Amino acid sequence: MELFSSQTGRHFEPLASRMRPLSLDEYIGQEHIVGPGRLLRRAIRADQLTSIILYGPPGTGKTTLARVIANTTKSNFVTINAVLSGVKQIRETVEKAQEQLSLYDQKTILFVDEVHRWNKSQQDALLPWVENGTVILIGATIENPYFEVNRALVSRSRIFQLKPLTDKNLFAIVRFTLSNPERGYGKYKVIIDDDALSHLVHVANGDARSLLNALELAVETTPDHFPPQEGETIHITLEIAEQSIQRKAVLYDKEGDYHFDTISAFIKSLRGSDPDAALYWLAKMIYAGEEPRFIFRRMLIFACEDVGMADPNALIVTEAAASAFERVGLPEGRFHLAHATLYLSTCAKSNSVFGFFDALGMVENEADMDVPDHLKDSNRDSTAFGHGQGYLYPHAYRDHWVAQQYLPASLQGRIFYKPGDTGYEKNIHDDILKKREAQLALMIEQEQPEVLTFSPPDKIRDKWLQRASSTKSIMLENIRDEIFSSFSLHRHDRILVVNETGGLLLWEAVRKVPEGGVYALIGNEENIKIHTHYAELLPDFEKPVLIHGDINELPLQSSTAISGDVRFDAIIGRNTFTRTPDRPAMCKTYYSLLDTNGVLSLCETIPSRATRLSQFLNKTVIKPGILKKIQKAEESLYTSGSNTLVNWTEKDITGFLTGSGFQDVTAEIKIYSEERRIRETDLKRWFTTGEKERENYGSELLKYLASEEFDYVKSIFFKELAGTEKEWKYTVVFIRARKKA
Repeated sequence: MELFSSQTGRHFEPLASRMRPLSLDEYIGQEHIVGPGRLLRRAIRADQLTSIILYGPPGTGKTTLARVIANTTKSNFVTINAVLSGVKQIRETVEKAQEQLSLYDQKTILFVDEVHRWNKSQQDALLPWVENGTVILIGATIENPYFEVNRALVSRSRIFQLKPLTDKNLFAIVRFTLSNPERGYGKYKVIIDDDALSHLVHVANGDARSLLNALELAVETTPDHFPPQEGETIHITLEIAEQSIQRKAVLYDKEGDYHFDTISAFIKSLRGSDPDAALYWLAKMIYAGEEPRFIFRRMLIFACEDVGMADPNALIVTEAAASAFERVGLPEGRFHLAHATLYLSTCAKSNSVFGFFDALGMVENEADMDVPDHLKDSNRDSTAFGHGQGYLYPHAYRDHWVAQQYLPASLQGRIFYKPGDTGYEKNIHDDILKKREAQLALMIEQEQPEVLTFSPPDKIRDKWLQRASSTKSIMLENIRDEIFSSFSLHRHDRILVVNETGGLLLWEAVRKVPEGGVYALIGNEENIKIHTHYAELLPDFEKPVLIHGDINELPLQSSTAISGDVRFDAIIGRNTFTRTPDRPAMCKTYYSLLDTNGVLSLCETIPSRATRLSQFLNKTVIKPGILKKIQKAEESLYTSGSNTLVNWTEKDITGFLTGSGFQDVTAEIKIYSEERRIRETDLKRWFTTGEKERENYGSELLKYLASEEFDYVKSIFFKELAGTEKEWKYTVVFIRARKKA
């Protein structure tokens, strides 16, 4: 019988099975992968699913999600359990899939529950059919697929990790169950006290199946008879809830992810000097039945790896506790486990012992280094080859130490051990450094070879192009890094890139959120074509959504590219406020497009602080009175009340954002520079006047200069600046803001 096919006899099914969602609209939780606008949701609704593996703890909705896909897709949907199936059943499934494809042009989706249970031969049997598209695989596993599933199969599938459901999700599941008359308890009047419901949700610990099983037990054992009459009141108290779910199950598998994840949390808590967390993870392991010898083994390693020379007693204490445990055993041996845990979590830390692995790498990768003669064994041959001659016996000197060469000559000056500055190592730190300085003073000075350089003749233009391209690229990379470093991204986030042109932010966003969604607003149609062509290299559902439109057209309500229910986790962009005269409206639009806790990260060039051309003039070649007029014209150009595109500062923007509801609004000013060559065509464009376009440099000068003065200034600019290289400075502000609930 197919897992998802039967609708008969549903009242005999357990509640957890009856309440499995039938559609995406009923599915609760896992918003990070199936929320509005997410990649997987889009793929399911478009019936364009590729092979996927669903990975997560029990009760988080892996099988349920497969059921939703089965109810949504037009493909032939087949289910098998990895525990019960073998290679024979796989071959039969593939044959039927080939038949469906050839006769009916219908794809086959194969859902494999507990896919990690398949051995290598079973997984290999399916691999070629997944690879050629005969079968689309949906695997479900509670084990890390990167370790437990065939690497080739993993590489051909997209991994989606499901997380334990939140309390909010579990409350929603209970409400849905109590209100559903067909599959749940909507026919009855079930009253659950708040403390009883909170107890069920808390003890379920993110597991919907555990919660529904407890709810079923509570509801069906409370009345004197079941099923009760329709409309009958069933009252669930805290006492009933406690009887229905008596113990919180600790999620732990001695051979699986939870085993390794928990011991990892334990070690990291020791390393982080957090005794409370360390004791908690220790208690969880002991409660779940972990082997104490395994825990002591990890603590003995930790005593040298992470404590080391900061506290040499750590190894002694841990070894003593382990030895005492062997003599005492459980349950009293838990004192020794806790004793060692507390010592390791509270003592000083140092990982300087890793210097050994640096030395090991040197030995493995470098040519064999001969032992210096004075360090060789003199007992075997001290006459013919002089082995051991020149060795200084440290005990014959004051403080039992003398400076001499110990490393091979070619390695003099190499440092492998870096003493820390805490605990015991703090006491030896300075002493080690002083002795090293003395050792280095004995190194044989070698004659340094003469450094010769040769530079072929180079044209001025070529030199400028090389320098300009490098400074420009560095500036853009810095801006990109600043924009993305201001907030944390998850692989499933949705990003809107506004005012995109060359792809500086777009493709970085695509790399950072492969399971989410990237939308880019691009004003230039030619740029749309370029990015569309580049996107062909990506799988369909990794491609960004490219929207042709001007930033002033946001929120693009008429566009089908951004549906009404999509909200973004981040909006990023460059120079968006220099493109719109109505900046307050733009801030409100950004706010409306962001999801709760969404971030806005923008880089805006401040026009009013732009480089002034007069700064490049030789002040001795122009009349002082004329120069002042030029400077007044420049200030007017960037601060004029009529020119709304340039007459603003970062304070205006932060004010607009705050007024729109944003919180945590910050503005960080940075100055960048690049080498720029001033061409005659640039000067002609700047000094063009009389056109109906927006005010430019020349038209603004004419407001302050007479006609003959304007011609004089123009000639000076052409004579002094045409063909020269100047350092242009850009004042930019990095705007960060967050939309909070």
